[in-house]
This record gives sequence, C-alpha cells and structure tokens, in this order.
Amino acid sequence: MRISLFVALALSAQYAAAVTVDFDDLTLPANSYFSGPMPNSTVVAGPFGPQDVGTFSSGGVAFGNTYDETFGSWSGFAYSNMTDTTTPGFTNQYSAYALAGAGKFAVATGYLDRTANETQLFAFDPNDPTQLAQLPNLALPTGYEIESLDVTNTTYAALSMLNGDSFAKKFGGPTGNDPDYFKLTVYGTDSGGHTLPNSVDFYLADFRFANNALDYIVSNWTTVNLASLSAATHLYFNLSSSDDGDFGMNTPAYFAVDNVQIARVPEPASIVLLASALLCMATFVRRKA
Repeated sequence: MRISLFVALALSAQYAAAVTVDFDDLTLPANSYFSGPMPNSTVVAGPFGPQDVGTFSSGGVAFGNTYDETFGSWSGFAYSNMTDTTTPGFTNQYSAYALAGAGKFAVATGYLDRTANETQLFAFDPNDPTQLAQLPNLALPTGYEIESLDVTNTTYAALSMLNGDSFAKKFGGPTGNDPDYFKLTVYGTDSGGHTLPNSVDFYLADFRFANNALDYIVSNWTTVNLASLSAATHLYFNLSSSDDGDFGMNTPAYFAVDNVQIARVPEPASIVLLASALLCMATFVRRKA
C-alpha cells in the first residue's frame, strides 16, 4: 500500500508539474529592452536587405525574432522591463500598459491581414505554414504542453486606441458608439506542422457593447487559457482590428506577454502506472471499509 501510494503521488506530481516562464532568467539593465539581433540568428535575404532570424529562450521556450539590418527594425518577440504608461507613440513601443506587475516580459509585433490590400496581396490563411512563420511565434520545449499565458496591451497600442493618433482612430469614435475592437488570436501547430482545428481569441480592447460603460482597453495582465491548444508544439499569434485601411490595420500591432505556463506531458506508460496505483489504492480502501 505504501509503495502504491508513493508511486501515485510521485506520478501525480510529475503529471501536474508546471513551469512558469516569467523572463526573469534574461539579463536586462533597468528600464531597457532587447529586440535583436539575437546571438543565435542566421542572416537571410529580406525584402529590403539582410535580416537576422533567430530566437531567445526563457524557461526552455524559444521566442522567434527577426531583425532587419537595413532599418534596425524587428518583428516577432523582443523582451523588456519598460513600463512607461504615459508616453504615446512609436518611441515607446517596448512598454507594457499594465499598471501593476512590473518585471521582465516579452513584447510582440507583427500580423497578417485577414483580407488582401495594397501592401498584402493575399488573405491570411492559418493553414499555410509559410504564412504562420511570418507571425510572432514560440516553440515549446520537447515534452511540454501549453496551459496559459498572461497578456496585456503595450502603451503604444493602448494610447493609440484611447486617444487616436496620426494613423489610427480613437476607439469608439467621436460619440463612443463605434463598435471597435482589437483582437489577439492564438493558433497552434502539432509536431507534424499541421494547424490545430481550434484557435483562441482574446480581446485586447472591445467597444462593441450596447452600453458604452462596458467598453474597455486591457490595462492589466490577464490570463488567457490555452488548454485547448495543448497538442501544439508551436504557437502563432495574430492581431486584427476594426480599424483597417487600404494598407492594412491602423491600430499599432503590438501586445505584451508574461507568465507563460507550461506543463510536462507524461509518458503513456506513466499514465498507465498512475492509473494502476490509484486502482490499487481504491481497492485497498474498499477492503479496509
């Protein structure tokens, strides 16, 4: 009985063991960021010149990053500890808008439009792996599955939606009645590179309510449950907005991520052993009764 109980407890702990990726294992000076090029990057030809394609890792999770050598720009994921919630505009693209929970986090930028336009001549297709590869993405360590992650707006995107800017509208419009939204959608692919049949939506801003008092722009770290994507080995993140123009989305295509929760996937034999141990325990308890 003691052996069965020990095995059951040990395997239960293994099955439930979770890792929180909080980016604290990355080195950053105070009030700073790093957006590339990553030390492990490979130089490839880009549309405007050389690009450095690489990753940075935290807690075993690899976050994709592309750095454009010509313009010094980037896409995919960067990491930061900046929390300036008052300065609008592109110069403040690395700050989280969350009013609490300061620390290191990841910032992502990049998206594909749902319909073709002047700058993107195709409609986004999540079943096309070449398109998914253009989105901010991460790779899970072998033997782990995704559970959840925390998300918030960047200050750049939040203040643009709150007040409008030279490119984007104020959400809600002059009357506050415009049904605007800013949405993050998470896709997953399995070990064979196939897109999972389901995806997860999270609204970073939502002004579609009949009662304008319910309209919101996310300003706190909010947990997004990704258990429905547990079969994924890679995750891909796309953004969409009600504020679109001839050249694509007008809302700044940024969001921030922290506390990526992953859990170890047990080996099938371990599951059988756990079930057997629990069955033995149940039988013993019935006999004692």
